[in-house]
Amino acid sequence: MNTAFLNSIIQRQNQQQVVPSNQTIANWAQSLLNLIFPERGASTNYNQEVLKGVFFELKEELQQILKSTKSPNKALNKDIADAFFDRLPDVYRKLNTDLVALVQGDPAAQSEFEIIRCYPGFFAVAMYRFAHELHLLEVPHIPRIITEHAHTVTGIDIHPAAEIGEYLYIDHGTGLVIGETTVIGNHVKLYQGVTLGALSVDKGQRNIKRHPTIGNHVIIYSGATILGGETFIGNHSVIGGNVWLTKSIPEGSTVYHQAEIKIKEKNS
Repeated sequence: MNTAFLNSIIQRQNQQQVVPSNQTIANWAQSLLNLIFPERGASTNYNQEVLKGVFFELKEELQQILKSTKSPNKALNKDIADAFFDRLPDVYRKLNTDLVALVQGDPAAQSEFEIIRCYPGFFAVAMYRFAHELHLLEVPHIPRIITEHAHTVTGIDIHPAAEIGEYLYIDHGTGLVIGETTVIGNHVKLYQGVTLGALSVDKGQRNIKRHPTIGNHVIIYSGATILGGETFIGNHSVIGGNVWLTKSIPEGSTVYHQAEIKIKEKNS
């Protein structure tokens, strides 16, 4: 085999950080989700002491992951892991609001159990909420690995830096994209194929707001594309399917795409 090719690979190996596999990191996040929502796994009967022990083990595992990706300083990694788990009760509260939104908003939903166990939107949002807290703690790599795992599993792509309020409702969700600087308010409904993106992919715009802001109580139907950092969707607005929108709209707006449909009969 070509010597230069082999040497190039060896050079990359020597430069590589010792980072746990993506699957190891994803498994940690899923184990945490399964613990706080036991509906996702086999039946457990933990008492408080046992539950504390399981949380402690997951915190220790996070510290080991951080050791490879954040800092060789063990004390700093412990502080980050402690801070993340201190925030976990509020993450759990937000996830329960997302659960309420799905139970109340989806006529096909039979129970909380069904949503927790089966709905890709709930799983993707849970992974995002874990990843977002790690992002706020300035942890590199891990947040994106977690959300990209959810993207692979569900087809729902949520950047961990996006700011998302409570009672988020994602129905179906396949092909949904929420960009890095997106801001989403409370009680927002998103359907499959929605893109909340940037007007351009110019690398020079890296540190500016490139993605839209969505107000409270907004519904965005399938296939809609909303672009631009200055684009604001006012509260209580409805964006119809397949709409292409690059400018702000006021509160209470309804935006829809009007297509002409022609049917040609066989013998006409």
